[in-house]
Amino acid sequence: MPDVLKRPELLAPAGNFEKLEIAVHYGADAVYLGGKDFSLRNFSGNFTDGELEDAIKFAGKHQVKVYLTCNIFSRNHEQGSIEAFLERIGNISPHAVIISDPGIILKARQIIPHIDIHLSTQANTTNFNAVLFWEQQGVKRINLARELSIEEIKTIASRTTIQTETFVHGAMCMSYSGRCLLSSFLSGRDSNRGLCSHPCRWNYAVMEELRPNEYYPVQEDSRGTYIFNSKDMCLIDHIPELIHAGISSLKIEGRMKGINYLSSVVKTYRNAIDAYIAEPDSYSVRPEWYSELYRIYHRAYCTGFYFGHPDGESKNTLNPGNLHKGQIHSFIGKILENRGRHLYLIDIRNKLIPGDEIEILSPQGPARQTKVLSLTNEKGEPVDNAKPNTRLLIRIPLDAYQNDIVRKI
Repeated sequence: MPDVLKRPELLAPAGNFEKLEIAVHYGADAVYLGGKDFSLRNFSGNFTDGELEDAIKFAGKHQVKVYLTCNIFSRNHEQGSIEAFLERIGNISPHAVIISDPGIILKARQIIPHIDIHLSTQANTTNFNAVLFWEQQGVKRINLARELSIEEIKTIASRTTIQTETFVHGAMCMSYSGRCLLSSFLSGRDSNRGLCSHPCRWNYAVMEELRPNEYYPVQEDSRGTYIFNSKDMCLIDHIPELIHAGISSLKIEGRMKGINYLSSVVKTYRNAIDAYIAEPDSYSVRPEWYSELYRIYHRAYCTGFYFGHPDGESKNTLNPGNLHKGQIHSFIGKILENRGRHLYLIDIRNKLIPGDEIEILSPQGPARQTKVLSLTNEKGEPVDNAKPNTRLLIRIPLDAYQNDIVRKI
């Protein structure tokens, strides 16, 4: 074992400014986000040019890098718009632009040579010679194809000098590194242009043409079958292997997911990476890390292709919300301000009443349980029942911080 382990970057999704704040609060080293154009997550909120400038300034104050997605496969009629977009990016200056289209890479090298290019997983990079090719094209980092094993990733890292990035947690696509046409055919929305309607998550019944009402014998529950569904990826058990594989950046999926998901996942992987780097010889996976990841909404977990071909075990043929080892907690909101004397202004997202048992999720340590001692409006008037989309003051007998997540037990 080397004397000094290289700490990989923890890269988190930021679908909007609130998610950016949460990712930074819980310990992301870098975030990836999209502008209003040419991003593969058109329904995640995304950022205007002005918001991008504010996001980069905010992240910079916290020593967090910002990577901007421009990872569609473009068409002829969009070339002029893409050049204009790249020119605007040049003035905004994110730390890198994530691209999959070789034509956009060509134009980016001409228009924004001062900004790093990261190659998207959509480019399906599966071997070290392909990595060397992209390095010659000016690419600084490769998000490797999700179909690679950890041994293949090790080989790429040992035979190249370019930065590598891999997904370690979140939803996976059943198609080849996300190149899917189901959405285009079934709903007219092109997944490769940011419009995926996720038909792989729909429930289906399979029937042979000449045998009406006789269904193919696949597993199903009361909601149907999910034959195109993948389980979610979770590699919390394998942080040491990921670090020793030489991966530069560990990436979390989920620009369209909420801050409850984001806070739990970023915090857990941040704590795990730091714990292993600090004391690798005594490292073990902590029970609270499992608790966090199993109590957010998720499909059944798997390790994807990292440790061999995933075969049928990685298909989520039952209810896509299938949970293991725990129950989903109820998301209440986030702390906006500390008003002193254990009084906090809360952005309420779900019902809350005085006396409720809640827990506070801070960046360090396990979630802490407590009780709501009082609930008032900002005038100090008691409130018996907090409604969603309101801001109220709660008093709790412990310390908490701005952007901490509040959940009901």
